[in-house]
Amino acid sequence: MPRRLELKPAELRRVCPPARFSFEDTAELPSLDRVIGQERAVQAIEFGLTVRGEGYHVFVSGPEGTGRHTIVRDLVQRFARTRPAPDDWCLVHNFEDEFRPRAVALPAGRGPAFAKTIHRLVEDLKREIPAAFEAEDHRKRIEALKARHAARRQAVFQKIERRAAEWGLRIDSENREFPIVPLLEGRPLSPEEIPGLPEETRAEIDGRVRRMQAELEKAGRLLEASNRRLRAGIERLMNQAVSQLLRRRLAPLRRQYAGRRAVLDHLAALQADIVENFHRFVPAERREEDAEEPSAAGRTPLLPYRVNVLVHRPALRGAPVVYEGHPTYVNLFGRIEKRLSAAGPSADFTRVLAGSLLRANGGYLIVEIEPLLAAPAAWEALKRALLERKADIEDPSEDSSPAVTPLRPEPIPLEVKVILLGTYETFAFLQNFDPRFNKIFRVRADFDEEVERTAETEQLYARFIARVCREEKLLPFDRRAAAAVVEFGQKLAEHQHKLSLRFGVLLGVLQEADHWARAQRARRVSDRHVFRAFREHRFRYSLYEQKVLESFRDGVIRIEVSGERVGQINGLAVYQIGEYAFGRPVRITAEAFLGKAGVINIEREVELSGRTHDKGVLILSGFLGGRFARSHPLNLSISLTFEQHYSEVDGDSASAAELFAILSCLAGVPLRQGIAVTGSVDQKGEIQAIGGVNQKIEGFFDVCRDKGLDGGQGVILPAANVRHLMLRRDVVEAVRRKRFHVWAIRTVEEGIELLTGVRAGRADRRGRYPAGSLFAEIERRLKRFAERGRRFAAGEGGEEA
Repeated sequence: MPRRLELKPAELRRVCPPARFSFEDTAELPSLDRVIGQERAVQAIEFGLTVRGEGYHVFVSGPEGTGRHTIVRDLVQRFARTRPAPDDWCLVHNFEDEFRPRAVALPAGRGPAFAKTIHRLVEDLKREIPAAFEAEDHRKRIEALKARHAARRQAVFQKIERRAAEWGLRIDSENREFPIVPLLEGRPLSPEEIPGLPEETRAEIDGRVRRMQAELEKAGRLLEASNRRLRAGIERLMNQAVSQLLRRRLAPLRRQYAGRRAVLDHLAALQADIVENFHRFVPAERREEDAEEPSAAGRTPLLPYRVNVLVHRPALRGAPVVYEGHPTYVNLFGRIEKRLSAAGPSADFTRVLAGSLLRANGGYLIVEIEPLLAAPAAWEALKRALLERKADIEDPSEDSSPAVTPLRPEPIPLEVKVILLGTYETFAFLQNFDPRFNKIFRVRADFDEEVERTAETEQLYARFIARVCREEKLLPFDRRAAAAVVEFGQKLAEHQHKLSLRFGVLLGVLQEADHWARAQRARRVSDRHVFRAFREHRFRYSLYEQKVLESFRDGVIRIEVSGERVGQINGLAVYQIGEYAFGRPVRITAEAFLGKAGVINIEREVELSGRTHDKGVLILSGFLGGRFARSHPLNLSISLTFEQHYSEVDGDSASAAELFAILSCLAGVPLRQGIAVTGSVDQKGEIQAIGGVNQKIEGFFDVCRDKGLDGGQGVILPAANVRHLMLRRDVVEAVRRKRFHVWAIRTVEEGIELLTGVRAGRADRRGRYPAGSLFAEIERRLKRFAERGRRFAAGEGGEEA
């Protein structure tokens, strides 16, 4: 018994009866609190978040609009709440190398408090250090030191004066140069008198003066040493006073951070530097320059004592979750701001800012991979940081001149889990061409875009609607509206037994349906508002579709939807404009003539054919050879083309239509022009599934309706595509009224018989087709082609086939 080929209306669209739902509207339902249909992805993400070891970062792949952003954030935040808040991180001055600031970790939430404490300490020292120097005990020690110095100085002078008297000389102590004046019988000699003295007397006076000068030089050295001892003693006393003050002031901090080695080391270095440079805290009138007056480099003398809080996280809030949607190098790793001054640009540790990688340290970083790959320096630096488990903050534009010393803060240890969001294609590319990627991102979580339609998933769909209504402040949806949304989910999935998980698209439908309900002052959203949302959305996006339809109507693009033609058939194509897709028929013609070129793909000859289409056309040659050239060669050429189609053709969904056009041409049997065909074919003649089946059928229906439905028009599609049918209600209604038809075929024979009304024929054991069958006629004609080709080759000429 022949298989039924024509589909019933119920097979063209699977409906969702409103009776499936027991609620009046979605306000009665609890909000959706679980993930629909992404069990595999959720399990992979949970594994990636909990597994220990290097390289177990996560790559989440899947199409946009499947809710992957929301689901990933919800999952990560749930895990983050169970983990302790990580340390704050601060940058402090490196007193050994100012261009290598040190990183200091502090308990969560304590970074700002530590910075404020140090700031208050420095401000207090401006008062307390001078006050310490004014203290009575300190002043007494200083005075005693100066008194001892004065006594030593007096003793030296007295010794000099005694020696001068013994040698008949006098030292003029009123003059700072201490001139030596010779005496003669107790009377000072003037310089004018000395030349008049006897030579022996002058020589004796010169000897005494030289000996006195030697004594004065010796005394000068003694006085200078005494002065140095005095200055050193005063410095030591002041250092002791400052050191004692700092020990007392820093003791609470040392107790508070007793377990933090880096903090204690910094406090020790801070104390040592302040003790050594206490003059920075002395008031301006008692030193050469003001401690707060900027230096030539634009810095203040007290800048080394500041604390730069890089990362601050309040305690008791769990681990951080950071989403980076614009992952440039600076946004990921931070930056070093420049300070401009007369000496040129400069930087210091207080100008360093952290990026999202450090803000996520101790927690989770979610990054979009496509924009990250657009910043190669950021991508390479991120991989290096994750492999080395440390983060560097560098200025990628730093002047490499030897005269410029760049700032290089101490690297900060990384303990972060990175989750990348991207497409399947991006994951495959990185996995194949980036060796380090596979070492770092060992966990892949694939998001599906559809789920099986079951009673449970239908109810979850309704709860999703309830959640959106509450979160977006939408009107509640009644049960008929919810059923309409479920049917839309099927159409979006292009499958009668599946529901789409592209929640971004569903959200748009819900919002638009709410808009039209409010425009009619309705208290709830009904199915008519959902249907209007569909219609209005299609109207907004269908201008180009309407222009194409007009071109068919006006005859600018020739298309025939009635009558019969030899070697001509209507194929179906899909046009994609962003998220909007629509179908349209395309006229395919075939012409056969004597030659040896086989099937000539005109689109390929003019470079308008894609690889998949080329493959489909070559398969046609395999089918023709397998069916009709087992005993003789195919001495013919067949030209095949898409008429009035001037853009690239790709895909093999028209290969069945192309084959039917060829078979019609070879047999000389006309094809029904009211029937369009979609489907691919293999070399054995089996019809295979294709994509976009709903858009193709609806597109041909629109053209037929515009030209006038005559009851004989319809579409042939692969039987494997029946499950994908979710046709518009107006198409289903036309089929119900026998104004339009849809047939599903499995073989070439079924299709050609529908199109021609002629039996195709099945070959017997000897490979011969029944007399009067279409394939028998094709074989007869091909034999005539072969014979005539032989005669031409032999130079005999021949009759036309």
